[in-house]
Amino acid sequence: MTLALNQLNLSQVASNKEISVPQYDRESTEIGIVHLGPGAFHRAHQAFYTENAMNLSGGNWGICGVSLRSATARDVLAKQDNLYTLAILDKNISYQVIGAIKEVLVASEQTNDVITRMSAASTKLITLTITEKGYCLAADGSLDLNHSDIKHDLANPSAPVSAIGFIVEALKLRKLNSINAFNVLSCDNVSGNGDKLRRAVLDYAEQFDADLKDWIDTNVAFPNAMVDSITPKTENYTIESVSKAVGLQDNWPIQREEFTQWVIDNNWQGERPNWEDVGVIFTDDVEGFEKAKLRLLNCLHSTLAYAGSLAGFETVFDVTSDKGFYQFISKLASEEIIGSFKPPKELNVEIYSHDIIQRFLNPNIRHLLAQIAFDGSQKIQMRILPTIEDNLRLGRSTTLLSLSLACWFEFICQALKSGNEIIDPIASTFTQMPHLLSNDVMEVVEAFLSIESIFGQTFKDNTQLKVQLAESLSALRIGDIKNISNIVDKLSA
Repeated sequence: MTLALNQLNLSQVASNKEISVPQYDRESTEIGIVHLGPGAFHRAHQAFYTENAMNLSGGNWGICGVSLRSATARDVLAKQDNLYTLAILDKNISYQVIGAIKEVLVASEQTNDVITRMSAASTKLITLTITEKGYCLAADGSLDLNHSDIKHDLANPSAPVSAIGFIVEALKLRKLNSINAFNVLSCDNVSGNGDKLRRAVLDYAEQFDADLKDWIDTNVAFPNAMVDSITPKTENYTIESVSKAVGLQDNWPIQREEFTQWVIDNNWQGERPNWEDVGVIFTDDVEGFEKAKLRLLNCLHSTLAYAGSLAGFETVFDVTSDKGFYQFISKLASEEIIGSFKPPKELNVEIYSHDIIQRFLNPNIRHLLAQIAFDGSQKIQMRILPTIEDNLRLGRSTTLLSLSLACWFEFICQALKSGNEIIDPIASTFTQMPHLLSNDVMEVVEAFLSIESIFGQTFKDNTQLKVQLAESLSALRIGDIKNISNIVDKLSA
């Protein structure tokens, strides 16, 4: 019987030079970071950087992970003394046992414990990966005071359910007890994430106390950050292969590609781990890195997710290995994405674009297209629509971008026609739009563009763009998307 991964059995792994283990004293390391949303990406990314920083120079930067609702991470990791294995899958596969997470709490069950941990003087940083949905924002960027979680928290501030409610309640207690404020660092894949989170927190605090709002505004930094590393979800085969490689049963390992990037605004003060010594970039141009990532990596990812799914592919590797799809995304990147934004001075955008596509060809990363396709109505607003808007403004081509967007249209339409589940925040809206079932492509395009929560007047009123989208949708329906090159050639003619 294979021994379990835990602190007692860690010595079994330490003798294996091929597997990295914590080099600091976990027992004496105090918690300095509370992370809201300790899912796969956090454990493969921010916890990894923090682990390496403590391996290098120590410090009380243990992490308390807070799951807002699900108890799965807590219950599984607790049996392993919160240890887990990170499998870095590239040409050479490597393994690292991560010990940075000291405890995991479930907010829905341990509300007081979470607030106590967040308001403790030893907590210096709050970090988050909760997705943009967790910010509870209205369309204008302000806090949505009608959001069910926010309404609950305003009525029950000492028993919050939202991340915003927890942050403000903890800051209120720190202010009352004359404890220095913590800083708040969003690690979500959201453009301007720190600015958006700051707006939500200040709007919420203002509902209670203008002085508290001013105190937060003065004392709490909300730096913007950009994160990147392809992190597929943990499957049963992941558990089996990692446990075999490590020699201990790990029931909650995580996997990611070798490439990883974390770029953080350099405009804030306060204690933090020595992240800059382990590869984190502190810069004055996070926005430039953000745009490069959103428009190249994320736009191409979403394009492959919808186009590849329509063609019957299952993973990013599968669809990118197809010559036609490889040429499609390469052409999309070089002709319509590069040039739509100003890259940061530290970044060679042509090399970056090429490297991204090569990352898609990693055979050891089984990144499901279905996973990337989730929540498309939100993702396209960050990944595809801004590039179309900028290209329209600059007089640049939008032919291939229109095809990318049309692939999402057709992905939704086919799901509706077949009765397949649509995993999207506005799935119910799609089901109430009979025009999406139409055989008239222009009728379908106009129906999508009428969804005000996604598309603004720029799209709705642009006749040329609507024609492009209709032509793309028609080409997808008439042609064979498995021969994507023929469709691209037809639309580009």
